[in-house]
Amino acid sequence: MKLWQAIKMAFKAIASNKMRAFLTMLGIIIGVLSVTVLIAIGQGSTVQITERITALGTNIITVQNRAVRQVRLELKDLESLRGKGAVNCVAPLITSSMTLKAGTNTYTAQVQGTTEGYDIIRGYGIQRGRFITASDVHGRSYVCVVGVTVADELFGQRNVVGEKIRINGMQYSIVGLFEEMGTDVGASQDECVAIPFTNAQRSFRNTAITTFYANAYGEEYVDQAVKTLEAFMLDKTGNEEYYAVTSQTQLLESMAEVSNTLSLMLGGIAAISLLVGGIGIMNIMLVSVSERTREIGIRKAIGARRTDIMMQFIIEAIVLSVFGGLVGILLAWFSCTTIAPRIGVAMVMSSQVAFLALLFSVFIGVLFGSYPAAKASRLLPIDALRYE
Repeated sequence: MKLWQAIKMAFKAIASNKMRAFLTMLGIIIGVLSVTVLIAIGQGSTVQITERITALGTNIITVQNRAVRQVRLELKDLESLRGKGAVNCVAPLITSSMTLKAGTNTYTAQVQGTTEGYDIIRGYGIQRGRFITASDVHGRSYVCVVGVTVADELFGQRNVVGEKIRINGMQYSIVGLFEEMGTDVGASQDECVAIPFTNAQRSFRNTAITTFYANAYGEEYVDQAVKTLEAFMLDKTGNEEYYAVTSQTQLLESMAEVSNTLSLMLGGIAAISLLVGGIGIMNIMLVSVSERTREIGIRKAIGARRTDIMMQFIIEAIVLSVFGGLVGILLAWFSCTTIAPRIGVAMVMSSQVAFLALLFSVFIGVLFGSYPAAKASRLLPIDALRYE
C-alpha cells in the first residue's frame, strides 16, 4: 500500500468519528500548549531580568565584607581605591526603612546612606540640584537627594530643591531630585532618599561597612577592577572566605544558568501532560482496533500485509498528534502575543521550542500508536472475520 493511500485512509477514519478524534487530540493540545507556554514564561523572565540588570550598568562591581566583627573597613580605605587598578568610583551603602515628614505629610521610604560617586556607579541621573559631595560626607551635612515619588507624596510637586524634610527626627535640606527611574531589580528607585554616609551611620546606629560598590572605567576593564578589589579585600581580611566580589557580568551569567535550569524544569513538568496525551491516543487506538476488526480481516483476506495494517494505524496516530501539536502551538502563540501583554506576564516564544514540542508530540504519537498498530497487524484473517 502506498503512503499517500494510507494517509487518505487515516484522514477518512478520523473524519468518521470527529468527536472521538478531538478528545484524543485534546491531551496532545494541552501538552504542547503547557510545554511551550511554561518555557516561554521562563525565557521571558530571563530576558526581563537580563534587561533590568544590564540597565544598571555592566561595569558595576559589588563587594561584601562577611567578617564585619573581625575586619572593619573605614571610609579612608575605600577612598584609597579610587583610580587604582581600573577602579573608577567607590561608594559604601547602608539602608534602612524610615518615616519621612514634611509639614503634616508623612511617607515611609528606603533611606540610603552613601558617599559621592554612588550616583555615577549606579547610573542615577539628577533631575534638579546635585548629588551628595565629599564635603557633605566629611562635614556630616544634613542634606539629602530624594526620588520623584517621595517628592510627590510629601510636597505634591517636584520642584523641591531647598525644601526641608525630617528623617528620624532630624531636619534635612533637599539638595537634589533623582530622575524618574521606575522599578529597578527588587525595589523602586523613585521611592529612595540618599543621605551622607556619616549621617546614616549615626541615624541607623550602624558604623560598619558591610557592602560597597565600585565601577570600572569601562566594560573591558571590569576583570582588572575585580582583581584589584579582590586583592584589596584579601589584604584587609587575610581570608578569601571573609569577602565576596561580584561583577554584573558574573551576575548575568548566574541568572542565565538559573533561568535555563528553571525553563528545563518547567518544560519537563509540562512534558508529563504530553505523555498523558500519548496514553489517550493509545487507548483510543485500541478501541479503534476493536471496532474495525472485521475491516482488518477483510483487508488481510484480500492481500494486505502486516506492514500495511501497521502503517495505517501508525499514520492515524501521527495525524492526531500532529494536528493536536499544531493547535497547541497556535494557542501558545495566541497566549504569548495577546493574553500575556494584557496580564503583564513576560513571555518569549521560541520557534525552536515550538518545533521541538511538535516533534515530541509526533514521537509520542508514534510511540503510543505502535502497540495498537502491532496488535491490529497480528490479527489472523479468519479470527478477524469471525469477530462480532
